[in-house]
Amino acid sequence: MHPQTQGKIERYHRTMKNRILLEHYYSPEELERALDAFIDFYNNNRLHESLDNLAPADVYFNRGEKILKQREEIKQKTILQRRINHLLQIQNQSLSFV
Repeated sequence: MHPQTQGKIERYHRTMKNRILLEHYYSPEELERALDAFIDFYNNNRLHESLDNLAPADVYFNRGEKILKQREEIKQKTILQRRINHLLQIQNQSLSFV
């Protein structure tokens, strides 16, 4: 096993342990449900910086490129809209001085 892989696994276990220890569980089934919920969250919802802020499931199922493309399109549209708003604001300010 690659040394970095071991570190990633240890980090995953530490994150799980820290989340699980926040609650009290009164039966093994309750703990199992909490572990299942954590694993689902970790794999499907939690964004990982090392994966370009994608969830592991997105990378595993090859959805990553599509998501990154959509994010870039949204970013470019937002930048354009902000520029237009800024120019309109400047134009309105210059008209108010006339």
